[in-house]
Amino acid sequence: MNILILGAGGREHTIAWKLKQSNTVTNLFVAPGNAGTAAIATNLVIGVTDFQAIKTAAIAHAIEMVIVGPEDPLVLGIHDFFLADTALKHIPVIGPQKAAAALEGSKDFAKQFLMRHQIPTAAYQAFTAANLEGGYAFLDSLKAPYVLKADGLAAGKGVLILEDLETAKIELKNMLVGAKFGAASTTVVIEEFLDGIELSCFVLTDGKSYKVLPTAKDYKRIGEADTGLNTGGMGAISPVPFTDAVFMEKIHSRVVIPTIEGLAKDHLPYKGFIFIGLIKVGEDPFVIEYNVRLGDPETEVVIPRLQLDLLDLFVAVAEQTLDQFSLRIDPRTAATVMTVAGGYPEAYEKGHEITGLYAPINSLVFHAGTALKDGKVVSNGGRVLAVTSFGKDYKEALQKSYNSLRYISFKDMYYRKDLGFDL
Repeated sequence: MNILILGAGGREHTIAWKLKQSNTVTNLFVAPGNAGTAAIATNLVIGVTDFQAIKTAAIAHAIEMVIVGPEDPLVLGIHDFFLADTALKHIPVIGPQKAAAALEGSKDFAKQFLMRHQIPTAAYQAFTAANLEGGYAFLDSLKAPYVLKADGLAAGKGVLILEDLETAKIELKNMLVGAKFGAASTTVVIEEFLDGIELSCFVLTDGKSYKVLPTAKDYKRIGEADTGLNTGGMGAISPVPFTDAVFMEKIHSRVVIPTIEGLAKDHLPYKGFIFIGLIKVGEDPFVIEYNVRLGDPETEVVIPRLQLDLLDLFVAVAEQTLDQFSLRIDPRTAATVMTVAGGYPEAYEKGHEITGLYAPINSLVFHAGTALKDGKVVSNGGRVLAVTSFGKDYKEALQKSYNSLRYISFKDMYYRKDLGFDL
């Protein structure tokens, strides 16, 4: 089969790496891709939301399946675009249709879904600029810390957790009136704060049946001990050590099953990944958010643990035969450490040469933000490389990644050296 992956990050490089191992992949294309995907596939210089250019490429390269990495094209309706086009509708798309993608595209939509289907989540209310005073009053009713979430997509940066009530009110006004996050904060969701430890559960569904993939835990803050600004993710570990059989059963019965059943009840067409962001409060799981695709850098630890032909798995999703598919999971722990550009997640430089990529290291190196320039691999984003290793536990896996990072270098490279500190 000829396969097209949409995206340019570590998630897409990892999916391409896994698909490359399939005997039934004929030609593999990534749009726009990065220096890592260029080594194993054909990169196409196309933006992920340029649907007409994607159509042209799909026809030109006789594409037989499209796998959507990031959320933007899903929220904008790439799946619906293919279904509505006579030249494309025969090509299966791995990713939900637009109506279902609103689970990530709108925090308010997701919270209404959770409440409607009695899935455990934090108490909340949603506000617009027209009801700013109501937002202030709701904040008054809550205890610190205060959680403010931009309703729309804000590249992972639209969530504020604030300790001071007056600061929370100022930031609410900044979001609603001052458009702090642009159109994404036209509506703001204010939530009750839940105190616990976070993890992610990944589900793959064909619209009828589903499979639960390995759990993972990522680290969002730039600074060690989870301090500083939020990032797209500084590393991840899979499986999560504290998810024993009893806790997993709670996730399955209280969250996964009602989510899948809720999609059917609400007539939300879904063929693809559901990323369920969870928090463990005491011994119980609560849903923080839904994403309608795989997480990054969680992909870099979840996908390498799948002992199967990934294309066969995607074909089962497309043909709605997932109930007949058996998952095989590597029992070892995988850990990934993300290297980032100096200054990230604020201002940072691009274009610095990366050395040591071909050193004899005992890890997988997935490219998150790289490009080729004059035959050299250079940094091309805030998050640059994800270094993934296997071990008997998360400590051994992390140590292997840290050992490998001694060989890799680019100007002002930074990574967290304390991942797993809270486990």
